[in-house]
Amino acid sequence: MFEAHFQTFEDPETGVALTARLSAFREELARRKLTGFIVPRADQQQNEYVPGSEERLAWLTGFTGSAGAAVVLPREAALFVDGRYTLQAARQVDSKAWTVESLVEPPVESWLTAHLKSGDRLGFDPWLHTAAAAERLASACTKAGAELVAVDSNPVDAIWTERPQPPVAPIAVHAAEFSGESETDKLARIRKEIDKLGVEALVLSDSHNVAWTFNIRGADVAHTPLPLSYALVPKSGRPTIFIDHRKLSNLTRDHLEQSADVAEPDALSPNLTRLAQTGAAIALDSATAADALTRLIQTAGGKPVRSTDPVSLLKAAKNATEIEGTRRAHRRDAVALARFLAWIDREAPKGALTEIDAVEALETFRRDTGALKDVSFPTIAGTGPNGAIVHYRVTRKTNRRIMPGDLLLIDSGAQYQDGTTDVTRTIAIGTPTDEMRDRFTRVLRGHLAIARAVFPDGATGAQLDTLARQFLWQAGVDFEHGTGHGVGSYLSVHEGPARISKLGTTPLKRGMILSNEPGYYKTEAFGIRIENLELVVAKDIAGAEKPMNGFEALTLAPIDRRLIDVAMLSADERAWLDAYHAKVNAAVRSALDEADQRWLDAATAAL
Repeated sequence: MFEAHFQTFEDPETGVALTARLSAFREELARRKLTGFIVPRADQQQNEYVPGSEERLAWLTGFTGSAGAAVVLPREAALFVDGRYTLQAARQVDSKAWTVESLVEPPVESWLTAHLKSGDRLGFDPWLHTAAAAERLASACTKAGAELVAVDSNPVDAIWTERPQPPVAPIAVHAAEFSGESETDKLARIRKEIDKLGVEALVLSDSHNVAWTFNIRGADVAHTPLPLSYALVPKSGRPTIFIDHRKLSNLTRDHLEQSADVAEPDALSPNLTRLAQTGAAIALDSATAADALTRLIQTAGGKPVRSTDPVSLLKAAKNATEIEGTRRAHRRDAVALARFLAWIDREAPKGALTEIDAVEALETFRRDTGALKDVSFPTIAGTGPNGAIVHYRVTRKTNRRIMPGDLLLIDSGAQYQDGTTDVTRTIAIGTPTDEMRDRFTRVLRGHLAIARAVFPDGATGAQLDTLARQFLWQAGVDFEHGTGHGVGSYLSVHEGPARISKLGTTPLKRGMILSNEPGYYKTEAFGIRIENLELVVAKDIAGAEKPMNGFEALTLAPIDRRLIDVAMLSADERAWLDAYHAKVNAAVRSALDEADQRWLDAATAAL
């Protein structure tokens, strides 16, 4: 009935079938006189989505999540994942060969200190770890009397005979009608930041920041229009972009050469070396710059200065063109969402639909807008117990039928040229239980607490995070993920540095876009999450003694009224939700057919 083009449902290789790879890997380590090795889920730039050629962790272990690491020792092998992936990891790896450990509390380093012995040599690839991460690993090794050894070539690559080639997807120019600012103006702002850092040059190791600075987009990784690249921006003079020339047409090359020199990726190291040989201080992004770059600059006599890449903050605060584009993208997305939600309500209670059907349908409704470039991440569609797996991805093997009495959690997003969307709705199929309604309403109240928050300019996500959890805490429950992440403008759906979480220390500024997505997950039963994207906007308050901000909800999709225990809501919460639903109806109704209009009117009726 429906066909998904940007997503597949094939089961990845898992478990026992991969154990032979672990044996071959151990043999390779022994050949190199290494006791062990750490394999992160990372590429050279710490991207969330990495090309197939960089999926070393998945190839070796079978674990396909977006965050993790493995440590292989002669008689022990451990996979480290965070709370989002505990259930997934247990299903994907061979439990006889691998133990699944915490990535965060305690961290990998604690495990290393406990398991390494005096004289052991732990190998690592300095291109796949930041300098700070390498320092933590070195410290853990020292505590155990072991040595951390930087390798010249990755031992996984030595045994991965069918490793895919690196991507060479074509580059596109991101036109002024979408970017809202020229490369010249962006570079002028960046140079002011370089001056503040007191350095001679800045390395852009984050491809998102290269894309934003030079107004280009690409397709080197799934679901993010990313052109894998580096740039070197000096305090004065022309910057250099390091990018595979096979990605460039005459048009895109001309565009880049108006503001920068263009070189092949392998020219980065010699260019940096020459600059470092003058004794220059060179700024590196502490979040994405590989430890190999720090080592290279130090060896050549330069001074690496680790800091937050200032481009990340410049990019996070969207300009007026980007904000209007994002609003337009969300209005377009809202029509697809309404059509999908109406369809689910008609079809799902019949008991014939599956999770894959839901994913394919939603992508098709988005495709019908005529503007879809890609989904912004693989759709999470979990019904019943699958909904309790926070980052669940349906496969042919796990595909469940959506049955009456279930909750269907569907978390999805789209990449449009004018904006990136990300939305989660939890849908009652049939009659929900009292427990479902209680938990849903507590999640909703947390969501509304963020949506309605008023906070001083410069407040952080950590200061807001508790608002989303307070009503769950009152019932003795919580959720094991952040409340919100930053979102790019036709770039990454998970954009730093701002976020709403206990770790969110970046001040929130007007123009930033963040998700608002509290949840609740009952293992082997159901999952609940409600997510809108929010724009940080000014709030005019009479008598205010400092600038105040709040949020504007960009996402426009009904929240399932059948799951709300209205008696638990305050009058202000009810008023906000009624006003939100009225806004959804006004934005979407005229674009729907008559049957979907009737559904929308009921779904957005006042409580």
